[in-house]
Amino acid sequence: MRLPAGRATNGIAAISVAAFLLLYLTGKVDDAAILGGFIPARIGEPALLQGMVAVPTWLTPLSCTLIHAGWLHIGFNMLMLLFCGRQVEHVLGWGGTLLLYGVGGYAACLAQWAIDPASTNPMVGASGAISAILATYSLLYSQQQVRRVGPLSANLVRVLWLAAGWVAIQLMIGVATSGGFSDLGQIAIAAHIGGFLAGLALTRPLLRWRFRKKPRVVN
Repeated sequence: MRLPAGRATNGIAAISVAAFLLLYLTGKVDDAAILGGFIPARIGEPALLQGMVAVPTWLTPLSCTLIHAGWLHIGFNMLMLLFCGRQVEHVLGWGGTLLLYGVGGYAACLAQWAIDPASTNPMVGASGAISAILATYSLLYSQQQVRRVGPLSANLVRVLWLAAGWVAIQLMIGVATSGGFSDLGQIAIAAHIGGFLAGLALTRPLLRWRFRKKPRVVN
């Protein structure tokens, strides 16, 4: 079954906005952050939220993408998702885009856990998963000409440059917001990096899968 281009991206955005409005209008954002956000410490302490009706730990990398702290948070995330996601979906198709988004969400949480596995602060928002979309968008639509460097292919050089640039940007954002003056509060820098790196790693395999040659049927 073929879905119109942008259907997956639009669907993710619609579900995310609907979830935000439901939580925001009912005043349940803080509760949802605890019960459905990604809490690194839950991996090492499964009983951390014992007695509470919480989302299973292994599902929180997905459920946390549906929880946003405020209007600016959801607005910026959805803007980036719709702008870049539709272009990515045009190339990868709806299946590849959903896979990229999902893996990006898990990679983001893995990176956040890696830097602070004992943290009990819930991580919420779709920016980690969207970072994977941004990485693929950057690889697909970059106009910068890149040459191979020694044994490194031009594609690998491009990947390394994008990775280095994104990490540098995220570190600068982290330094700029470390004083707590950001409207978004604490920003999960590691999650953004993890999602982006996952997107860079998945782009070529997803392209090969999308445009794989199908066996011919000879009559």
